[in-house]
Amino acid sequence: MKHKYLLGSFDDDEVLVEATKKIRQAGYQMHEIYTPFPVHGLDEAMGLQHTRLHTAGFVIGATGTLFAFTMLSFITAIDWDIMVGGKPFFAFPSFGPVMFELTVLFAAIGMTVIFYLRNGLSVFKSTEVVDDRITDDRFVMAFCQKKYESVEDIAGITALLKQHGAVEIKERILENEIPPNLFKHDEDLAALDHHH
Repeated sequence: MKHKYLLGSFDDDEVLVEATKKIRQAGYQMHEIYTPFPVHGLDEAMGLQHTRLHTAGFVIGATGTLFAFTMLSFITAIDWDIMVGGKPFFAFPSFGPVMFELTVLFAAIGMTVIFYLRNGLSVFKSTEVVDDRITDDRFVMAFCQKKYESVEDIAGITALLKQHGAVEIKERILENEIPPNLFKHDEDLAALDHHH
């Protein structure tokens, strides 16, 4: 299935952030913005929800800690109860290094897997780049034309992109759909003007 996007390219990150605020205030929501480097304030200007990846990392890390504690308790006190250096079978302080390492290992692998799944990344799926210059010097704002399919909406978005500094505007058809972001409600649009 083909997926159609309207792309607006910018050549300056500050212009991009301001354009994002103004376009959002006009009632349009961009599907995604691609940048060659992290842009401070862009997530807030887009109205993105805060990530819950850190919460998942904590839960998965705690699972690693619990797994290490359970495994070491079972091995040292039940399955292979050998006294080493006069220590008791259940020598909890000596579990520390293994518990720490498994906490880090579980959290790192778990968050990587969740990040890949959430963003639709896979070695089994070909990746389409919306514009080759996003890895160099261009900032690209994408609007899904499934959401904005009327001629009036496209004309309105195109006019706003031109008005707020887009250096190029074009349509692009992709084989794969770009996974949508999780946006906040637009109740905080008025607050955007107070940040700059």
